[in-house]
Amino acid sequence: MKRLHSATIILLLLAGSAHAQADWKPAHSRIETRWAKDVSPTNALPDYPRPQLARDRWQNLNGVWEYQAGNEGDAVPTGRTLSSKILVPYPVESALSGVMEHHDRLWYRRAFTVPSDWRGKQVILNFGAVDFESEVYINGKSVGVHRGGYLPFSYNITPFLTKTGPQELIVRVFNAVDNAGEPRGKQTLRPGAIMYTASTGIWQTVWLEPVSRASVQDLKIVPDIDARRVNVTVNTAGDLDPNTKAVVTVLAGGVTIKTAIGRPGAPLSIPIDHPKLWSPSRPFLYDLKVKLVQGNTTTDQISSYFGMRKISIGVDRGVKKMFLNNKFVFEIGPLDQGFWPDGIYTAPTDAALKGDIAAMKNFGFNMVRKHIKIEPARWYYWTDKLGLLVWQDMPSANSYSGDRIPVDKPEFEAELRDMVKTHWNSPSIIMWDLFNEGQGQFDTPRLTDMVKTLDPSRLVNQASGGGYFGVGDVMDVHGYPPPVCPAPSATQALACGEYGGIGLFVSGHSWNSSGSGYANVQSSEELEELYGKFSGMIQKFRDTQGMSAAVFTQITDVEGEVNGLMTYDRTLKCDPAAIAKANRFEYVLPAYREIMPTSEEDDRAWKYTTVAPASNWIQPSFDDTEWQQGSGAYDNESTLGADDAPQDRAGDIWLRRKFNPGALSAQQVRQLVFRDYHDLGIDIYINGVPAFSASDLVNSYQYHPIGPAAQQSLRPNAENEIAVHCHQKFGGQHVDVGLFERIPDVKASRSVQAMSLTVGKPTISSSESANNEAKYATDRAPETRWESQWSDPQWLAVDLGKEATIDHAFLSWETARASDYEIQVSDDAKTWRPAAFVHKALGNYDAIRFQPIQARWVRIYGTKRATGFGYSLYSFDVYGK
Repeated sequence: MKRLHSATIILLLLAGSAHAQADWKPAHSRIETRWAKDVSPTNALPDYPRPQLARDRWQNLNGVWEYQAGNEGDAVPTGRTLSSKILVPYPVESALSGVMEHHDRLWYRRAFTVPSDWRGKQVILNFGAVDFESEVYINGKSVGVHRGGYLPFSYNITPFLTKTGPQELIVRVFNAVDNAGEPRGKQTLRPGAIMYTASTGIWQTVWLEPVSRASVQDLKIVPDIDARRVNVTVNTAGDLDPNTKAVVTVLAGGVTIKTAIGRPGAPLSIPIDHPKLWSPSRPFLYDLKVKLVQGNTTTDQISSYFGMRKISIGVDRGVKKMFLNNKFVFEIGPLDQGFWPDGIYTAPTDAALKGDIAAMKNFGFNMVRKHIKIEPARWYYWTDKLGLLVWQDMPSANSYSGDRIPVDKPEFEAELRDMVKTHWNSPSIIMWDLFNEGQGQFDTPRLTDMVKTLDPSRLVNQASGGGYFGVGDVMDVHGYPPPVCPAPSATQALACGEYGGIGLFVSGHSWNSSGSGYANVQSSEELEELYGKFSGMIQKFRDTQGMSAAVFTQITDVEGEVNGLMTYDRTLKCDPAAIAKANRFEYVLPAYREIMPTSEEDDRAWKYTTVAPASNWIQPSFDDTEWQQGSGAYDNESTLGADDAPQDRAGDIWLRRKFNPGALSAQQVRQLVFRDYHDLGIDIYINGVPAFSASDLVNSYQYHPIGPAAQQSLRPNAENEIAVHCHQKFGGQHVDVGLFERIPDVKASRSVQAMSLTVGKPTISSSESANNEAKYATDRAPETRWESQWSDPQWLAVDLGKEATIDHAFLSWETARASDYEIQVSDDAKTWRPAAFVHKALGNYDAIRFQPIQARWVRIYGTKRATGFGYSLYSFDVYGK
């Protein structure tokens, strides 16, 4: 058989292109985002991919390519039709690629034609990112090999092109994922828990652009707000005439404000009079126009942008803190893993990328931690444009694999350098995070110093969550579920780099049929409430220990993890306004009144059996006289807590208990909730009516809703029956249930700071220490506090000066806090009546709302301490009118 000429081969490839477009369709994804329907072969990420070095003329090579799996040692398939089709730039494992398979070796192939008006230009082939190793061939000849799955690279392919007609482009890919030691972040071949599906091959835009023999290669932009100027270095490629000048023009709102001319490769210092500073609340961007000029000829021109902002470590109230534009700004943001159910590493559309950033802003965040992934340039364009501070993680090597494979240290270091160099112009990036939770960690002091030397304009975080070597700008610890604050540091700002993980499974919007977080809830309201409690703790860390930032896990669910504020397919799980209010530290927590107590403090009698009962066991009329009796709570170490109860490790337990809720109005019945702790599944019935059911565990006492039918079955001022079934598949088992009334929400109409009625008001107390007097609970100084004797009960009362209507209170505790206490009111400081009961307080910051009540005096009456010390209260604030 005769060999076909290469031109004939490429013509055949082009002829099949239209047919290939028609052949593509997405693979079936378990779930998909609302943007997936907008993806097609003709509009796969059509936006210009590099906003900070943009050219007018370019050719997008995204679309349907030929593809097939490969083997080590394969011959380059020049002139051969590959067996399958793939939609570039979606990873081969993704549904949007049309393949949804993993292969560690791949071949890609397509043809392209160089536009006729590019004649005489150098043709640059650009790849946003290819994971992990790639080799590019043009017309059968190797152009180059690139390693590193997260960073852009380019080739001048001009010498490899034929003079006219179609050109053949082939890409070889190799990606070992878990079986190699290069940076890979959360990618794995064995997805589960906190590790997710890998992204192999081309996963960012591929494009061509024409340039002159002397062209702009990249920029380095360093704003200096103190000197009111921006320093711009124009780096070039190609044959540069000695007389070539770089012309840099700064524009604001389309109006030219300054132009500077100088040598390429040297910094141009450009004054910016009355600079408009960039910040999350006002993300103003200046435009840049850059030209290379030889004599009267412009050889290249590009557009860019920058923000005038400064990030530094400063001292505020004697504590090292993170400063933005020379001021302390507390940073609160989510962990963002950057995974998508339909595109995995690749967002379906640019609108999807923007949608995530806009959602974070709507939740009231001013920062995001980009978690061990580097995003496409357009993601940073949207954080720059919409205003979101970015902590940029370096993707870790050997993530949670137990160092089965040695870390490729030279590769890690090379990619770390390139990450900084390719992203240092983005104003939103304020910190480089080198390592995460010790994964693949090595040479931490040296690498921290290397990054600080490369980019002294940003902060450097040695490691988020450890290990720690006392270097870098930030001490960053992790805590789950509640946040934690690092120990004070003389040299570093303090941050909680991860906390939360509040799990809420949403059927129909989840990757798996079940999922969990670090603390599981059953409703949007519970999620908002727990988030609000954590925010109160963060405020206390900010105000009393000088913490600079906190990162909530996380913005979206990811595969088996369901601890996002949005589902994996980007459906809201809760009210953004409630989260935003908590992020402003204005969220007011509800109060609860005990109706049928749990066994947290005192033993409560239950009838129980571990042998499956008759089907009518949930009915009030059921005869349970043969059942055993014990004192709750039940666990399989000591059944129902009874000293003489049998040790039982059965997988099921059935419990019954009678209770009288007392007088309740119809409105109060609607406010009833369960307070329960269950491991694993639980079913609760009231008077034989299903009231609540859950299939997963909760690892602390939480409030859960009661079904409407069960509410209607409840009889006030009468005997009722509660029946509980708890099922455990393996391991430990625990169950306890109580019934509480949720006090209806009372909305604050003004800022809580302005509304406090106790500031500076006189106090009396049951006791106080010599240095920590009662008056310090109302002085608003973050470092002073009231401390009582080491006994129960203890109280502190405040004279409001006149009668007021109060409806909520804020208490900021030291470590020696209250477990159980009451908020009480009085007209004369002699006769006291209850306003709210707090049971098993989480501390260290409590926000309580209650029914509006009139009084002149208000006090906290502590009945049970959480520690062996006394009650130690930084502030006692009461609000109303």
